[in-house]
Amino acid sequence: MAYSATKGGINAFTKALAKELAPSNVQVNAIDCGASDKEKNQCQAWAAMNSLVDEIPTGRLGTAEEVADLVYHLGYKNAYLTGQVIGLDGGWI
Repeated sequence: MAYSATKGGINAFTKALAKELAPSNVQVNAIDCGASDKEKNQCQAWAAMNSLVDEIPTGRLGTAEEVADLVYHLGYKNAYLTGQVIGLDGGWI
């Protein structure tokens, strides 16, 4: 429950801060990462990880490099994009 409340708070904060800072040409966006291939997930049982990957339409976990690439492009490419919570989850719902 605390996780969901915190996630909702961050989403609302992203939108409120974007509205406040937009006149100063400051973008505020959030990235909502899905399951990713990181060390903390490697302790999961093989069957549990395969079951998780089976639920992701792209058929794989995300990578830190993909998150970094998105952050880079958000910062340098689209000055009109602000106040968004962008899902980077391989289509996982």
